[in-house]
Amino acid sequence: MQATMWAVRKERPAPGLDLVEVPVPAIRPDEVLVRVEAASVCGTDLHIFNWDDWARQRIRPPLVLGHEFAGTVVEAGPLVRNGEVGDYVSAESHVTCGVCIHCRTGRAHMCEQTRILGVDLDGAFAEYVVVPDSVLWQNDRAKLPPEIATLQEPFGNAVFAVGHADLAGKTVAVLGCGPVGLFSIGIARASGAGRIVASDTRLFRLDLARQMGAHEILDVSARTDATAALVELNEGHFDVVFEMSGSPEAIGTAFTAARNGGRVILFGIPARPVQVDIAEALIFKNLDVSAVSGRQVWDTWYRTRWLLEHGVVDLRPLVTAECGLDGFQHAFDSLASGDVCKIVLRPQFSVAKAAA
Repeated sequence: MQATMWAVRKERPAPGLDLVEVPVPAIRPDEVLVRVEAASVCGTDLHIFNWDDWARQRIRPPLVLGHEFAGTVVEAGPLVRNGEVGDYVSAESHVTCGVCIHCRTGRAHMCEQTRILGVDLDGAFAEYVVVPDSVLWQNDRAKLPPEIATLQEPFGNAVFAVGHADLAGKTVAVLGCGPVGLFSIGIARASGAGRIVASDTRLFRLDLARQMGAHEILDVSARTDATAALVELNEGHFDVVFEMSGSPEAIGTAFTAARNGGRVILFGIPARPVQVDIAEALIFKNLDVSAVSGRQVWDTWYRTRWLLEHGVVDLRPLVTAECGLDGFQHAFDSLASGDVCKIVLRPQFSVAKAAA
């Protein structure tokens, strides 16, 4: 085993990241060491890169980023029960306490003591990552190549969100075509939605929405009345609206575009407080509103595995770029531009380049 590794790390409390050589981490008795084969970049990583208000309050440098990954176990502690050397794995990034009321009643995703890989613990933008046995997830390499296996965690967010509504034969709007919005379109189409209309401000993302199964797309960047345009495309208000962007304007549109008695699922996180007319927008319309975060551990993972392994939803169009760890700056710049979807980092690319 090599003594050091390359990692993309937040070295100091300031914007940016660094590619640094650090010791390969040691494992505890209930942990495994995973050689990372693929790690995908998330919006959370971009927040940490930019060192915004949330990052300044939450992150304690130095920290290796990255919580979405797939790789091979190369070392396992004596107390590990869920894996062994040679296993092809991913992980639930939320390491929960296991003993609170939420953990003990099947709602571990609400655990208030959660620690997150790549946020509170060193993550997977590195050649190796340490993973607790409790969050290890077994993959089938024949069915899920690394670039798809690494997407299981964010895809699970969409599986959880879409699972809050019965979509068979329903008219559906998806507001915001970032990765989770695009995942949701694919799941909605596979769930038998009668008509899916997707909106965003970027044509690149709207083209991906078409590829994932949207029947109609709407560029709202120049629209003064997004609700009217959506309703016109749908020939009426929607049975179900997914708000996936966090835009205050889109949140307002979600409530107005839903039909009376319809359902709104809120997943996007606003950057600031949003004012809503509760009486007019929700109560008088008899709306059913769900606010959704994360995944249900472990129920969502099993659903996710089935959808991906059986080809029910194809995520390949959404992997729009791959690079080595040494290409992280370009990866984050591209993500900030909005003209990519999922970017996959391949640590071995950097290793091969360094060796050459």
